[in-house]
Amino acid sequence: MSETITADEAARQGLRAFFHELQSACAETLRRHAGQATLTQAVLARAFDCFEGNVALRHDEEPPLACGRGCATCCTLRVAASAPEVWLVARFLDAVAPRLLERGIDLWGQVAAADALTRGLGEAARVGLRQRCPFIAQGVCVIYPVRPLACRGHASHDVRACVDAAAGRRFDVPQSRMHQEVRALVQNAMQSALRDAGLAWGLHELNHALMIARADPQAEARWRAGDDPLAAAALPEQPLEALAAAFDQLRPEPASSDAQSAAR
Repeated sequence: MSETITADEAARQGLRAFFHELQSACAETLRRHAGQATLTQAVLARAFDCFEGNVALRHDEEPPLACGRGCATCCTLRVAASAPEVWLVARFLDAVAPRLLERGIDLWGQVAAADALTRGLGEAARVGLRQRCPFIAQGVCVIYPVRPLACRGHASHDVRACVDAAAGRRFDVPQSRMHQEVRALVQNAMQSALRDAGLAWGLHELNHALMIARADPQAEARWRAGDDPLAAAALPEQPLEALAAAFDQLRPEPASSDAQSAAR
C-alpha cells in the first residue's frame, strides 16, 4: 500500500496549493521540534489531522464505505510506513504489549513471526501468502489509534469484493479514490518536508522496520540526528531519486525577476 502523486496529477486536480500548504506546515513543525523526542508525535499529529479532516470534508463525493470495526479483510497487504510512523507504532507497542501479554496476546512476538514469513516479499507475493497482519486480535486492529497513513488511506466500497480479493477470486476492489488521493498528498508532503530537514524520508516495510526499531533502542534518536537506521527495511519499488524529482516538480514556481523587484 503505497502511492505517490505526480506534479501533473496535482496540477490537474487543483491540489498543488494543498501540497504546498501541508509541506510548509510539516516543515515548520519539524523546525520547532528539531532534535527533540517530541518530533515524531508532532509531525504525525499534523499529518493525521490533515488526512482525517480532508477526508471528512470530501465524504459526500463518493458512495458509502463498506469498512467497519471488526473487518480485517484487507489486512494481509504489505504496509508501507515512513520513519516517524514506525517510531510511533514501536512506542505504542512498548506501552501496550506488557498488558496484552498478560491476556495471552504477544504483540512483539506476532510481529517477529510475521516478519520471518514476509521479509523481502513483494506486494503480489505478500497478498498471495494471505498472512494476517500481526496487529489483528479478535478481528480488531490493536494499533488502530496510531495506524500508518497506508492503512488510513485504504478503504473499500464493497465488502464482498474485499472478501473475494482476499480469497484470490478477484483483483478489482472498488477502493475509495478520495482516500487514496488524500493519503498520497499528505504522505508525500510529509516526506518532502523530512527530506528538506535532512532526515531519512523513504518508506519501509512495516514489520521489518519495527524489528529494527526494537533491536536498537537508540534508532529513533539516531534518525533525528540524521542517520538512516531503517535503511535495510526500505521498499525498493520507487527509487528515492525519482521521488525527490517529483517533489521538486511540486515546489512553488520561483518568482519572476520583475515580481522580485516589485517586492523590494
